[in-house]
Amino acid sequence: MSVLTQEGFEELARLGERVDESLRLEFIHGKIEEKALPDGDHGRIIEWLTRLCIQVDVGWWLYPDQGLRIEKYRKGNARPDGCLAPSGTFVGQGEWASSDGVLMTVEVTSGDSDTGRRDRVEKPHAYAETGIPVYLLIDRTAGEVKVHSQPDGERYEMVVTVPFGKTVALPEPVGMELDTEPLNNWVH
Repeated sequence: MSVLTQEGFEELARLGERVDESLRLEFIHGKIEEKALPDGDHGRIIEWLTRLCIQVDVGWWLYPDQGLRIEKYRKGNARPDGCLAPSGTFVGQGEWASSDGVLMTVEVTSGDSDTGRRDRVEKPHAYAETGIPVYLLIDRTAGEVKVHSQPDGERYEMVVTVPFGKTVALPEPVGMELDTEPLNNWVH
């Protein structure tokens, strides 16, 4: 476990961005990690998902790259690719916000070497600890979508995996069907 406090990490992350605008750091399970910059297909996936979510409820927004305080006792920091929450949820909270009100976090895998461990193992655990109701992983490497739900404070009790091209339910509080066919257009 790191001796670095959450406040220390947040200051380090601010300083890192001043040195290099492309440096995006996360602090998960006591480890500092660098998050890869998204490519154009990644951005298109977030755009597509944003449009679908606001069709379900015009009061929602899929906030890209909103920093969240996560894990038990809010001792970690993650920057999900998207946070689905009611519009205005993060007003006045700054770069690292409370996860209160977040309906779903979204990660889209990138080509970096740590994506498997971070997006498939560490983040589901951290988001479940935080009590975020739904975690959606769009895994471009595996060509599948994983929907994690029913957090019990340690892990998600329900995980549904479907290949791109199938429809999958995003459970309440999101409560929508997601046709994953368009994702086939944005993988290599």
